[in-house]
Amino acid sequence: MDSDEHRRLLDPERDTAALKALTHPLRIRLLGLLRQEGPATASELAARTGESSASTSYHLRVLAKYAFIAEAEHRDGRERRWRALHTLTSWSNETMESTAAGRAFVSLSRRQQVEHLESSLARHEADLAAERLGHEWVEPSGISDSMPRLTARSLTELWDTVARKLDELTARDADDPRAEHVVLLTAGLPLAPPARGDTDQQGAS
Repeated sequence: MDSDEHRRLLDPERDTAALKALTHPLRIRLLGLLRQEGPATASELAARTGESSASTSYHLRVLAKYAFIAEAEHRDGRERRWRALHTLTSWSNETMESTAAGRAFVSLSRRQQVEHLESSLARHEADLAAERLGHEWVEPSGISDSMPRLTARSLTELWDTVARKLDELTARDADDPRAEHVVLLTAGLPLAPPARGDTDQQGAS
């Protein structure tokens, strides 16, 4: 496993057990909540997810076993609090493609991100309606679905550019009291042109 203060880099050959542990929708959700909202107990996470405390406690222990989370400072001695050890989990798509477990994990994580987008959109709209967010957030908020024609090299360059700019802006706004958590989901999914038979079928319908 390669890791630093902010990133957990997964390798399907070296991290087989950790990958298997994370290939579970609730564990991915629990890890995401700890990263987004900070340390919490199993009971607090159970209330947020609609699961039982016994279930969240079990899955939190599994995440801790494979070093995704660790115990946080306790408010009292009655119940464990947990914290995420990294702000994000990353991997090489090419490396993950080499194993069935890696492919399954990438597929699951992408679908979980789509679900995260849906829940974040609902929360964003509710926060605006209830004026928990200021009016200054109305204009910059949004979702884009542009479809540019790019080479694989250009798409890689785009990812690198976005990552560098995001690091720059995150550092700049780290101590700004006006900053809020922003759910930023980016996707670059190349689509092959449809086969002629598919095109003819679509046109006839």
